Parts: sequence; structure tokens; C-alpha cells
Amino acid sequence: MKKTILVASAAVLAAASMMSCSKGGASKNVTLNKDKPLVFFNRQPSDPTTGAIDMDSMNWNDKTYYVGFDAAGGGAVQGKLIVDYLASASASIDRNGDGVIGYLLCIGDVGHNDSKARTEGARKALGTWDGSTDPTVSKEGSVTISGKTYKVVELEGKAMTGTDGSTWNANAATEAMGNWATKYGDQIDLVISNNDGMAMGCLQASNYPAGVPIFGYDANADAIEAIGAGKLSGTVSQNVDAQATATLQVIRNLLDGLTGADVYQKGLTTPDANGNKVSADLEYIASTKAVLAKNTGVNASNWKDYTAGNRDKGIKQLPDSVPTKKVILTIYNSADNFLSSSYLPALQYYAPLLNIDLTVVQGDGQNEASCLDKFTNLNSFDAYAINMVKTNSGSNYTDKLKY
Repeated sequence: MKKTILVASAAVLAAASMMSCSKGGASKNVTLNKDKPLVFFNRQPSDPTTGAIDMDSMNWNDKTYYVGFDAAGGGAVQGKLIVDYLASASASIDRNGDGVIGYLLCIGDVGHNDSKARTEGARKALGTWDGSTDPTVSKEGSVTISGKTYKVVELEGKAMTGTDGSTWNANAATEAMGNWATKYGDQIDLVISNNDGMAMGCLQASNYPAGVPIFGYDANADAIEAIGAGKLSGTVSQNVDAQATATLQVIRNLLDGLTGADVYQKGLTTPDANGNKVSADLEYIASTKAVLAKNTGVNASNWKDYTAGNRDKGIKQLPDSVPTKKVILTIYNSADNFLSSSYLPALQYYAPLLNIDLTVVQGDGQNEASCLDKFTNLNSFDAYAINMVKTNSGSNYTDKLKY
């Protein structure tokens, strides 16, 4: 009789436990999506007009961070590359001999903080930045070439938007360059691009003026090869391996229960428990919860240091005792040259080393829904990494993580 009562009591307790889980939505051992690690990367949550950081998204929970690079610093690096190149150029760079250096500017996305920083950096270096947030506005500048001062004029600056509405569009740059070459002729002495994809697009124009220097940004593999071949004059490395590893390492640290400064230091600026540490320089901006990689200039003197295959030797395979975790990661545009040819391969290289099972979904670069509609089955993932189509779309993703 006693045995029967005990069995019955156990059954009642089990049923009660199941009902409790059902009513509460989760057991004590289940982490709700809203409490899981969330890392935005490459496209910082921000207002597309003012550039103000979207701190509502960044404060979604205490496990929310941003990983990117020093955008303002990168713009300055590109600007220095350009003026250093011009300083030692010959007078023949002024193709029509009018004493004016005319340049063209390929703008990536007028609503993107990185694009704004690169445009500002180039214009400040050449003296053509007037402080305006309007990307079409510039002023006359000056530059020194072989000891002589030349006027600098921005012939035209244009956002490269594809026919499908996608930004940073290489095909749009090819078309624009073809039109510019016809319109401005030998007034064109220099071409500047907010990224390598558009710079390479310009070089695809059949009438690209031979010998005109052109500068990109990203240090993509094809751009590095073009520098080696003498086709591209320079680019900026935003240390993609450092960014990709930092994105994954911050997630790994959070999943392993690290808190405070350990989240953005262990494995990044100091060795973690397994001896891993990113080799490139990183800094943490507490006010915006941002881990940023430093930028470096790439030109004919050092391009070999940035050839493909030079992965960070400071990151090694974690032991089997470190549990594998599942992470879903969005990429705003499957056709984006930097993300598809540089960032994604780096992520796919480092994720297995950090015992991360990575699921990647990619958008079309135009509609947020192209990413959001694939940002699903969220309960089955341990953490989330988000690269938005629009920088002000953070809440669209966090709304899906509320429960």
C-alpha cells in the first residue's frame, strides 16, 4: 500500500512540475532568448541621418555588444594614404596641366556611419570637407605634390546604389565611372572609393583613364592582387580576421559565463583560459559597448603582408572539453564584396576553432525582411550575431528575441 502511494505521489509531482514549466514558459535550466548573448557586427546600430548610436539596441540586455572597426580612424588612414601618394607623385598626375587636382568620389551608403567616416576622412585630407553632413557638398582644397601646391576639386561624389536599391554597388560604380570618364575627360586626376568593391567596379569601366590613381577600402583579396599588379593605388585593412574572431570570441566569452571586462578582453587583448589571443590591436569603447579593430594602410610597399591565407596564428583549436554552442548569424547582403569574400570566410575559419556551430543567413542588401524572414527557429540557438540591412533596424531583431 505504501509503495502504491509513493508512486502516485511521484506522478503527481511530475505532473505539477510539467504544468509549472508550461505556465512559466521555461524551466530553470532553459535560457530565454531575451537573455542570450547578442552581438551586432560590421553595421553599428545607429541613426542613418545623425549617426547617433542606437543605445536602446545596445542595451537590449547585459550580454549585448558591437564588434567592428575604428571607422573615423579608418577614414583618416585612407586620407593619409592618398596625400602620401600625392606628395611623391610627379607633376604629370595633373593630366591637363591646369594646376587643379580633380577627383571623383564613390560613396557607399549615405546612411551608413562607416561610409560617412570614409568620405569625411578623404575630404579632410584633401581639404575639401566643409563640415556638412550632406554627401554632395564639398569645398575647394589643396595638396602638395613634389613641393608644389595644387588646388583640389571634387568633380563629383555619388552614392553607388544598384537598380535593386542595394548600396555599395560595384556595378553602379562601373556605370558611373563610364559616364564620368566621358563627362570629365582629362580633368580626372584621382578616384577615391568608400570600399574596394566599388573601386574594382570603376576599374571595370572600359574607358577608365589609364594611369589615374584609385584608392579603395577593405583590403579584399582581389584588391590586394590589384595593388600588386599596379592597378589599384592603395586600400585600408580594417583587420577582418580580428573583427571576425572578436565577434565570435565575445560570444564565446558570454556563453562561457564571463562577465565585466573579461567579456571584451579575454582572447582579444589578453590570453583566454586556453591561451588564445587576437594578434591585431583592438580597443573597447565603454560608452557604446563596442569592440573595435584598428586600421592599417596598404599600398605597393606592403601589399604582400596582406595576401590571402595569412590567418591569425594566435587563435588555436579549443579542447573538446569546451562545449560546442550554436549561433545564428545574419549578413545583410550576400553580394557584398567585403562580407562575402573576406568576412564570411574568416568567420567560417575561426568558428570551428572556438567550438561554435555557425548558421549563416544572408539578405539581399535592400529589404530588412530578406534577413528577418530567415532569422527564425531562435529557441534552438545559444546566441545571435546580427548584421543589419539598415543601421536603424536593431529593434526589428530584438523584437523577435523578446521571449
